[in-house]
Amino acid sequence: MPLEQGFVLKDRYIIQKPIGKGGMGSIYLASDNRLRGRQCAIKEVQQEEGLPDPLIQQSRDQFYREASVLAQLDHPTLPKVSDYFTEANLDYLVMDFVPGDDLKTLMDKSRRRNTFLPVDDVLSWADQLADALQYLHSQDPPVIHRDIKPSNLKLTPQGRLKLVDFGLVKQMIPDEMTITVIQGRGTALYTPLEQYGGDEGHTDSRSDIYAFGATLYHLLTNTPPHEAKHRFLRPGTLPKPHHINPEIGRNLSEVILWAMALHPDERPSSIEEFKSALRSRDLVFPISQAKPIAESISGMLEDRIDQWLFGAAALLTLVAFLATFT
Repeated sequence: MPLEQGFVLKDRYIIQKPIGKGGMGSIYLASDNRLRGRQCAIKEVQQEEGLPDPLIQQSRDQFYREASVLAQLDHPTLPKVSDYFTEANLDYLVMDFVPGDDLKTLMDKSRRRNTFLPVDDVLSWADQLADALQYLHSQDPPVIHRDIKPSNLKLTPQGRLKLVDFGLVKQMIPDEMTITVIQGRGTALYTPLEQYGGDEGHTDSRSDIYAFGATLYHLLTNTPPHEAKHRFLRPGTLPKPHHINPEIGRNLSEVILWAMALHPDERPSSIEEFKSALRSRDLVFPISQAKPIAESISGMLEDRIDQWLFGAAALLTLVAFLATFT
């Protein structure tokens, strides 16, 4: 049952209203009666139904370990986790409440006006997001978000980007490297192929890079990116960003597609590399690095056909011009 307005959690947090809902529970706006005037977001985490008591306790112990990891994060683009507790057999995570619209809302408003978000604004937000992900990925163990998308990015009234909707983290050891992963399957439009397997240990920082690139694609084109599984089955069907929005330079377009490569090895190796490429607006970007081979070949053929058509049109124009004098 959803918590009602006025309900008090832990004799401290007064529920005001629900502000979100996911598969693992709800998110509430609450006021803190110990710090007058402070508002916070409280994420409710439900245990999986039907678990035996030993597994419930194991899951709860993990919740406290994971929440303590989140509470230690400190970055201006991340909401601060200030508390975590269990009440009425439900687990709760208390974070700073972030005012303002999320980027999906801003994009939708722009789309309804038949305009695109300004490229410079989107790149400014991308710079802030890159700083946040660089901070997360540099933790020991690294923290992987796995659910980067426009609706999880809020813009405060002061113009500061915030990466919100942190779930819980999970310790994984793929290839003998411990990684902290924020749980969640992600959203299909922004989810790389390696994340479809769930918690199989294939996710690393390049998974966040894919979602980052897909998010930029959507924000700059008003067009949802094709799902990774669709692109795998139908290579070359993803339109290039600069073909949709002419304000996007070709090089920036290729950098975004580079981040969205289906195989992790074809993407930038780190957030630092991707951030540097985004900043290098005049970079002559090698198209062979931008996508997996199948998509690269398709893209090159598309560009070559454009060149042939242009050449043919020019030749016909020349012939017609000469014919007028014969």
